[in-house]
Amino acid sequence: MKVLILTGKFGMGHYSASYSIEEQLKSTIENSDVTIVDIFDYTLPHISKLIYRSFSLLINRASICYNIFYNYTENGNETSKPILGDYFYKSLQQLLLITKPTVIISTIPYCSQLVSHYKTKSSCQIPLITCITDISSHSEWINDQTDCYLVGSPSLQSELIEKGIPRNKLHVIGIPVKLAFKSHHVLPQLHQENKHLLIMGGGLGLLPKSKKFYEELNNLKNIKTTLITGGNKKLFQKLHGKYENIDVIGFTNQVYNYMQQADLIISKPGGITIFEAIHSELPMLIIEPFLQQEMKNAQFINYHRLGRIISKRQLINIHYLSQILNDETNLYEMRQNMKSLKQQLNHATLDTIILSYQNCQLRA
Repeated sequence: MKVLILTGKFGMGHYSASYSIEEQLKSTIENSDVTIVDIFDYTLPHISKLIYRSFSLLINRASICYNIFYNYTENGNETSKPILGDYFYKSLQQLLLITKPTVIISTIPYCSQLVSHYKTKSSCQIPLITCITDISSHSEWINDQTDCYLVGSPSLQSELIEKGIPRNKLHVIGIPVKLAFKSHHVLPQLHQENKHLLIMGGGLGLLPKSKKFYEELNNLKNIKTTLITGGNKKLFQKLHGKYENIDVIGFTNQVYNYMQQADLIISKPGGITIFEAIHSELPMLIIEPFLQQEMKNAQFINYHRLGRIISKRQLINIHYLSQILNDETNLYEMRQNMKSLKQQLNHATLDTIILSYQNCQLRA
């Protein structure tokens, strides 16, 4: 099996999902050939970084404009031509000639649109599988030449069916995460004297800048905090080693270990992070989002009672955080809801789903 995974760096969640899919396929299919390609780096190598920086500037400085456009295109045309479609068409054609995939998987809307456009124009029969990396039924993900959708939840499946997607094209597998999140044994967290708080997203401007916040957090009785700053070196240097009860971590690929040890996580509502927490059965405190697709993710958390959505004002209320961490009944209910949601996911392995579409194409 030769799989081509197309992605982009519009938020690292798309990339993370791509590598999780690759990991799962290589762990279950011997000699599987999986290639991950950033279509923007491949097609526009000299300006792709500028494109990503411009997108980051848009969502951080002009999120209102982004949200207006997102809402306006909520129910768009599934056969519409992607922006710069003809230019990317030639690049995709070249890439397919080089890689010769038997299956194409897309983890960003643009690549799904591009491959769908290519299949229509060229009569290409390679199966296209779209992995939706948010809890979103936005039209940007929906294309007439997509053979299969990998979706995060039964509720999202229902939304897509309402939009006309046949049920047999929808597979509820959750958003792909590293195998370590699925293979780690979930530790019981009831009635522990010491509590462990995990904070992620420190590099995204989520955390208060005041020294007072960290001093109060450090002084909470029987509460240890792990703060993952990621690529934010400035924040790491500011906080590392300064507080006895706050362990500051830079970039790490051991997030599953930190989630397993924690009683509660504070983070943004990114699709990947949500499902890492679900598989870890780790209750969430989500900082109120400002991007529309993250608002959808937050609604999903609220609907399934997997956590709470809090404002930045509530975040700096250390007494409020302490109350939530010590509310055993509430934390237990959140963990049980996560366990229940995991049981609703399709237990067919990802390779089984992908192989079924490849075999259909080979028989055609």
